[in-house]
Order: sequence, then C-alpha cells, then structure tokens
Amino acid sequence: MKKLRIGWFSFSCCEDSTIIFTELLNDHFEEWKDKVEFCHVRVLKKRNALEGLDVAFVEGAICTPKAEAEVKRIRASAKRVIAIGACADTGMPSGQRNRFDLERQAEIEPIVRAFDYSKTVRSLKEVIPVDGTVPGCPMAGEAFVAMLEKLLKEFGA
Repeated sequence: MKKLRIGWFSFSCCEDSTIIFTELLNDHFEEWKDKVEFCHVRVLKKRNALEGLDVAFVEGAICTPKAEAEVKRIRASAKRVIAIGACADTGMPSGQRNRFDLERQAEIEPIVRAFDYSKTVRSLKEVIPVDGTVPGCPMAGEAFVAMLEKLLKEFGA
C-alpha cells in the first residue's frame, strides 16, 4: 500500500500547532501508521529526509532570508504545501512588527539587524504557492484531520 510521504516544518511562531499535531498523533497513530510516512518531522525523529515529499505542512511566518530560502526548498521538494495555523496563513500574530510606527521600528532596528530578520514578516503564501490552509492559532485539530484525510484520498494512500 502506498503511504503519503509528509514533512512537518515550523518557522516563526510559538509552535502551538506542532503541539496539536503531536497530540493528534497520540489519538490517531494506529490509524495513520499504515497510511503516512513521516519523512521530515523533527519533533518525532532525528534523521529526516526532505526529498520526494507528497505534502509539506508548514507552520509559522517567514521572517528571515534563511527561512525564505528554506521554505522555497521545501516547496520544490513537495507536491503540495499546506499552511498550518494563523502565522503561516496570515503572517499574524508573528508579524505584529509590520504594523509598528516609525518610533517603535527604530527601537527594534538593532534586534532586526542582529538576527538578520527581513524588513517585514510574511505569510507563507507571500513567499511560495500554497495548496491549502488549516486555520487557527493553534491550528484547529479537526480541520487538520479533515485536510489529512482529503490528502490521503488525493494521493491514494
């Protein structure tokens, strides 16, 4: 039986959706273990493979040139990319600094430079094409399960 090859990636956010994901694994592992191959999931395993993913689930906003390059590599390696949670979908709340007034921007400028942050924080869809979204902050668990079921059917897993 073909398994759905997935990756789970987290960028600038509080990683609350990753916690929801691991909790969902507690509830659904027996059901998913024969259908899903966890190729790149750092929260689960030490050795990860990026190549040949069917689906990349990406949590968090993009706030550095390094993250932008990495998410572009992920997009090139996955047939589908799903934005997980509010930060990936809208850039907020991680992107609050995008709305700072000039005084506050000047105040944080040394931090922005020190950590090589981009001028603005961007949602995933502002950087790469996205094929779907699981909303929420943290993500809605039921919506993730529904998305995974949809993808399992689409890929015949």
